[in-house]
Amino acid sequence: VDAAPLFLRNLRGVTDPEKKRKIIGETFIRVFEKEARNLKPKPQFLVQGTIYSDVIESQAASASSSKIKTHHNVAGLPEKFDFTLVEPLRFLFKDEVREVGTRLGLPDEIVWRQPFPGPGLAVRILGAVTKEKIAITKEADAIVREEIDRVGLTKKLFMAFAVFPNVLSTGVKGDARSYEHVIVVRAIESTDVMTAHWARLPHELLDRISTRVVNEVPGVNRVVYDITNKPPATMEWE
Repeated sequence: VDAAPLFLRNLRGVTDPEKKRKIIGETFIRVFEKEARNLKPKPQFLVQGTIYSDVIESQAASASSSKIKTHHNVAGLPEKFDFTLVEPLRFLFKDEVREVGTRLGLPDEIVWRQPFPGPGLAVRILGAVTKEKIAITKEADAIVREEIDRVGLTKKLFMAFAVFPNVLSTGVKGDARSYEHVIVVRAIESTDVMTAHWARLPHELLDRISTRVVNEVPGVNRVVYDITNKPPATMEWE
């Protein structure tokens, strides 16, 4: 189902990260409900890959914990929907999930696939989400992933991706001044997702990523590297 126009319409002009997540969670469920009505027999269950770090970070404030951010598959879902929710991995951390996958005999390309956020690129695009920003982020992200794969670091890194910080930068392209977007590269190492360290990527690799992004992605003239651990930063930027 191509629901992109619906998501973009519902997200139009929304800049607050928590509002984005809740809108995406609601839209996600409503699309499933609409499609389920056309199926016979009607599906009764919605199975999700929620893991324990999602639950912890989405907890409401209490004496011992505070909500870090809403995950669309936990607190981001609407209170009422047409399915019974099934979350078989809810009390496992990511390293435990991978161990289960390995014991079940799943191939490495599934077990070691890098996580992708439930709210999609909306939490890698700061500010309002538009088709143009999505296109730029996708192209930059593809280059980051290709170059990471090329040097065999995908399995070593927990995540590596591009971020659109919604910042313009002065630069030079050809013989003319440019005033275009900045792309942030984030690469991190982690096991349980609760903590993470920024990856010490080879300078030659960062050079190739930067050169390709500014040369191949229209509207980008600068690439920077995020060297912040978790905590204080989270995995994603929003």
